[in-house]
This record gives sequence, C-alpha cells and structure tokens, in this order.
Amino acid sequence: MESLDKTDRRILQVLQQDARLNTKEIAHKIGLSVTPTYERLKKIEKLGIIKKNVALLDGEKLGKSMVAYCNVSLQLHSLPLLRKFEAAIHKHEEVMECYHVAGNYDYLLKIVVDDMKSYQLFITTKLAAIENIANVHSSFVMTEIKYSTAFPL
Repeated sequence: MESLDKTDRRILQVLQQDARLNTKEIAHKIGLSVTPTYERLKKIEKLGIIKKNVALLDGEKLGKSMVAYCNVSLQLHSLPLLRKFEAAIHKHEEVMECYHVAGNYDYLLKIVVDDMKSYQLFITTKLAAIENIANVHSSFVMTEIKYSTAFPL
C-alpha cells in the first residue's frame, strides 16, 4: 500500500473531526491550496482508507441508554457454525458491534437498547434463539469515560 505522508495524515485528522467539510475548507485548515488537497483526497479514497462518512448520534437522546458488552462462547467451533452465528448476529439491530476474539470467549458484542427490560427481551428472545451458544457473560456500562471514533495518526 502506498504510504501516507504528513499532509495526507493531517487531511485524515481533519476529516475525522468533521467529515462534512468540503475540499476548500479542508485545504484552508491544512494550509494547502484546493487542487492538491482535492488530488490527495482522491488518492486517499482510492486507497480505501476512508470506508464511509456517517453521522454519529447521541444514543442517550434517542432513548438508547443501556449499553452492554456481551462475551459469547460457542459450543462447537467449526467454520460453518461460526459463519452461521455471525450471519444471525447481523440480523439484530441491537448489536452495534461484533468481534471474533481470542481468549476466554469467542465473540464480543456491543448491545445498545432502551433499558434493562429491553436487554432481557433481546437476550431471551433473540440471542438465546441462536444455535450453538454455550455461554453469555454481560457487562453493563455505568458511565462512558472516553469515546472516540478517530484513529491516532
């Protein structure tokens, strides 16, 4: 992969703070003219470094005040069973993130719901309906101390 120089990294830092900025605004912030900034942006996009632009929403203000992290162990670990679990997880909007992990558990899920009753309903009617789950261990967020979507560059 083509390496990024200091200016490319500065562009990415600016975009991670506000992806709504246009090329002219980015150029102004990094001290470069518009044309080279545009060309660098196109190169960065072509490299696939920017996956997509999204709006980050406030879950509390949307009534999604319960955040839980679920560690899930599977009974059996064949590739078809792993893929089946992953496909089932994709169907549930409450699961905001899912990672296949090494360690004591097989998967780490980030679940966001309205409240404890909603969480219990998710666990008992949706997660428990997925085949091959051996164990689920939940941890609940009490206070968000740090949250960032920006990668250090």
